[in-house]
Amino acid sequence: MTTTRLPRKATALLAGLVLAALTGCGAADKGPAEALGTKGPAAPVKAVPAAPPGLAGMPPLLDPNDVYAADRPNKLSPVVKDFPSRVYVPNTSSNTVSVIDPVTYKVIDTIPVGIQPQHVVPSWDMKTLWVNNNRGHTLTPINPATGEAGKPVEVHDPYNLYFTPNGKYAVVMASMDKELVFRDPHTMDRVKTVPVTCFGVNHADFSADGRYFIVSCEFSGELLKVDTEKMEVVGQQKLPFEGAMPQDVKVSPDGKTFYVADMMAHGMWVLGGDKFETPKLLPTGKGCHGLYVSRDSKEMYVSNRGEGSVSVFDFTQNKLTKKWELPDGGSPDMGGVSADGKVLWLSGRYNSEVYAIDTTTGNQLAKIPVGGGPHGLAVYPQPGRYSLGHTGIFR
Repeated sequence: MTTTRLPRKATALLAGLVLAALTGCGAADKGPAEALGTKGPAAPVKAVPAAPPGLAGMPPLLDPNDVYAADRPNKLSPVVKDFPSRVYVPNTSSNTVSVIDPVTYKVIDTIPVGIQPQHVVPSWDMKTLWVNNNRGHTLTPINPATGEAGKPVEVHDPYNLYFTPNGKYAVVMASMDKELVFRDPHTMDRVKTVPVTCFGVNHADFSADGRYFIVSCEFSGELLKVDTEKMEVVGQQKLPFEGAMPQDVKVSPDGKTFYVADMMAHGMWVLGGDKFETPKLLPTGKGCHGLYVSRDSKEMYVSNRGEGSVSVFDFTQNKLTKKWELPDGGSPDMGGVSADGKVLWLSGRYNSEVYAIDTTTGNQLAKIPVGGGPHGLAVYPQPGRYSLGHTGIFR
């Protein structure tokens, strides 16, 4: 095929004529410009639908700037609003669950469960409390409407339990097995086993969009990043502290920052989850262990198990603002916040007791004797639309 080239002068002249014609059209008509090759205004460009912002099937956040917006004081779901208010305390060395009436501060029931119960975990649909019998290799279901325990379900090495934000899977933290096990959230049948190379997977929290979660590995001082949908480990890093022992994990209200308690580094590791960057340490107190967000999403309560105190972190100021000392010391560990937000409940891991702490003053309201080795207690019911697991992470 032969191509005919115009002389340079002719090309320049033609370009000038086209430009002048276009300029003339614009000057003569202030209306919308015509598209070349048409007889009328340009057709509007149709918007291309954006990809879903979160994990498929995940209920959208009530507020894109606050993952805890559904957790306001006493904002109970219709599913749980008629459940009696109780505090369920798993006693790891007594193989029981102590049930506390939060009004009287008295133990009103003791439920026998499996060997070494570690955490009491609300199910994604919030209808069941699962007791994680770590060495008994079972989950004991408790009906929070009646307080009665059901038939245990066989699940190997259930140190802790989480649920994907869309409710599709339960995720068992099989600490000694070195596995993350995705299971059916109702039957607990195994769906996929994800072997890990770190030691002691135990706690986790999910990104705002639910597409990934970050897991702490207690015994090797590491963090994992896991793709929720693919059910695959996509990131792994060693914490920059010799002898690190990471514990609880919580995401900030805006979903941009993850905090990881470390009982040997005596503070919280702070990192951006999206980039999974090298974290920085914020000292809080000896034996930093549990992390619990206030009902107004403004503060986070940090239990320091090794010194009997609770540090208060302000999200807006990005710093610690208060420290509450328990009057008799103790070993504040895991727990949760009351439905009205006025009381922080924490187990005393090495003192066979539970602490009720006023979230306004920091005063200890009660110290309640329970069984041996109380650990991941659950305050129930709590506000929220669904549970992500642990002792109660609600969105």
